[in-house]
Amino acid sequence: MTQLQIARRGEISEEMRICAAAEGVEAEVIRKGVEDGTIVVIRNSIHKEIKPLAVGKGLRTKVNANIGTSRDHADLAVELEKVRICVEAGADTIMDLSTGGPIRAIRKEIIKASPLVIGTVPIYQAAAQLLDEKKAFLEMTADDLFGTIEDNGKDGVDFITVHCGVTRASVAQIERQGRLLGIVSRGGSILAHWMDCNHEENPLYSQYDRLLDIAERYDMVLSLGDGLRPGCIADATDRGQIQELILLGELSKRARTRGVQVMIEGPGHVPLSDIVANIQLQKRLCEGAPFYVLGPLPTDIAPGYDHITSAIGGAIAGAAGADFLCYVTPSEHLRLPTLTDVRDGIMASRIAAHIADIAKGLPGAADRDARMAKCRKEFDWQGQVDLSVDPETTKKFLEKSESAKEEGCTMCGEFCAIKLGKREGHRR
Repeated sequence: MTQLQIARRGEISEEMRICAAAEGVEAEVIRKGVEDGTIVVIRNSIHKEIKPLAVGKGLRTKVNANIGTSRDHADLAVELEKVRICVEAGADTIMDLSTGGPIRAIRKEIIKASPLVIGTVPIYQAAAQLLDEKKAFLEMTADDLFGTIEDNGKDGVDFITVHCGVTRASVAQIERQGRLLGIVSRGGSILAHWMDCNHEENPLYSQYDRLLDIAERYDMVLSLGDGLRPGCIADATDRGQIQELILLGELSKRARTRGVQVMIEGPGHVPLSDIVANIQLQKRLCEGAPFYVLGPLPTDIAPGYDHITSAIGGAIAGAAGADFLCYVTPSEHLRLPTLTDVRDGIMASRIAAHIADIAKGLPGAADRDARMAKCRKEFDWQGQVDLSVDPETTKKFLEKSESAKEEGCTMCGEFCAIKLGKREGHRR
């Protein structure tokens, strides 16, 4: 049985107990959330080497890191080093988005190396395999696509992004309204072109029950992808994006009826003023399903700094109810991320997630901040390093003031406000 089917029987699985312990909540909270569809417990039923992960309402905001090869850079050793960095930097999940090299073999090695939950986007493999065979991806058949999804399940992939809401009707909404940047999702673009050239409906939508069969078989969580997400703030919250979201709400309900767990993916590039409304709309239309957001990025003009842009949007989205942040690296829109890019992207998203948890009033979320304040008051430098989100970087930056006898850093020295405040306290 799937986790959702177990929860509906009123039973608490071992996976639910593990997740409850990790979150510091009662196991019944996890069970009830899974039953209601507001929490997902992610772990492929044959991927027993990892701990399951719970995502959703009332839980810590999670962070995903994307890795994977391209046709220009297909080096397995580099991707395995990225896995190590993801674990070390504190990511909760890893998505393998490989589009180059022997994709299935690379995925198997990443799964073997990772102690974290693994996600993929199967259509990338389906399209890439056709190119390897000197065929156009427009020749892809439904059997090609569902065969690849089945392979992902057999390999132990825990959750998959599937662009089921990219339909002829939702793409037509974009064409009628017009967009500045068009479709920017790789999966969404592949499917839109495939439908246009083949004059057929998206098989992920028209044969949705076939997808549910596979997901149920392996208890893979379906991450219903935002293939029509806005790629610039001018295109945010348009008819195409909303039409897709309405379809995802309907499909998420069908999945839960079958006992398949579902998350919903969201935008994208969204101006700051629209972020909260986007979260509220998703939660309303999708009946509280966990929301997995890319960013969002509230400006388009910061290439090289998009991890910062994303962290700003992610903190606001998380505070408004988003449950899962997909990191964005400094190299977004520019290149395949380097090892340093991966680490920087994770740290930025982890900061955003923590800020969101404080804003949500998550029990204990601000405790670490209070301990940090106490360490600063006592000039406990090692305590400050240990409590920081990135101890390695904190230690590199730290310069204790010789003039103030280490009671302060080199910015203020003898004029350190905390040091001066202690003197005033002694006089009183």
